[in-house]
This record gives sequence, structure tokens and C-alpha cells, in this order.
Amino acid sequence: MSYSNPYPTGQSGRYSAKNISVAVNFLCLVSAAKQVSVVGDFNDWQPHSHPMKKGPDGSWRAQVTLCHGHHHYLFVVDGVATLDPRANGYAKHAQFGKVCMLAVS
Repeated sequence: MSYSNPYPTGQSGRYSAKNISVAVNFLCLVSAAKQVSVVGDFNDWQPHSHPMKKGPDGSWRAQVTLCHGHHHYLFVVDGVATLDPRANGYAKHAQFGKVCMLAVS
């Protein structure tokens, strides 16, 4: 009988929360905005990576798949970096100053 390891070379079959991805819904309540996106450490702070869609109620939404851990992010509302008042917390970022923090588990 032979055994083939179903995991790539160097990996064991152990559970790791770091390998789990979760769909996270972002909500921005700025109905007067013309364009909104979410930027963060998960997309190298690039506004074009995760544009948000405006809903019929005027809110902006985007769903981003994130791995377990803490992530920093901001909304870009009509070209202006904006904090999320509904964030889990805030942190200092070397380039952007104060940013939002999100815990994914």
C-alpha cells in the first residue's frame, strides 16, 4: 500500500486558522458620494482593487475575502481617504496616519 500526501511539499495536514478565508462585507454610509472604494493591507492600498457598489438606499457595499487576522483599511470617498465610524478599532499606519482596524476570525 502506498500513501500520497494530499498537501503540498513541506505542509502537514494540521489545521491553521491563517489558511482560512472569510467573506467580509464592507458598508459605507455616504449617500452623496459619486465613487467609493475600500483600500487596505489586503489590496496594497489600491483604490481600483475593490470599488464599492451603490445600493438603492444610497449606501455603498463591497465584499472582500480576507484571511484570519487583523487588517487595516480605509474608505476612499470621491478621492478622499475616510475612516469608517463602524470599525472594530483604529491603529496608526506609517504612510496613512490613523486607519481602521478589522479583526477576522
